[in-house]
Amino acid sequence: MKEEIKALIQYRLQEAKESREETEILLENGKNRGALNRVYYSMFYATLALLSTKQLSAFKHSGVISLFHREFVKTGVISPEVVKFLDVAFDLRSKSDYRDFVIPEESRVRELLRESEVFIKMCQNTPQLCWGDEWPTLSPGGRGLG
Repeated sequence: MKEEIKALIQYRLQEAKESREETEILLENGKNRGALNRVYYSMFYATLALLSTKQLSAFKHSGVISLFHREFVKTGVISPEVVKFLDVAFDLRSKSDYRDFVIPEESRVRELLRESEVFIKMCQNTPQLCWGDEWPTLSPGGRGLG
């Protein structure tokens, strides 16, 4: 795999980790809508990392998720039960961000936070990434492999 692709994958997995951390901070401060947004993005970034292994991307979130289903769920790499976490988070985040008076309950966001850990670990443990349980680290300045 090219070094640029590896660096992009590491960057996206780091974004996933940071988004999970931001979710916890937002939940501690009663910001459920922001927390839902960040927990969704934690899974979305892991999705982008895995799609990067095939140099695939899309302009819309729905397109990214569709590609992910086609390339990794239908082929048996990612469990259909686990990808439901991403699908549910996408739906809830869309409703929360774009509809009036839709504020997610803290308990639901916390459940998604737990599910995001399962989802991200499954992505990390695919043969395409082989990162295991360790989060990638970026070199200082966020460039290259660390």
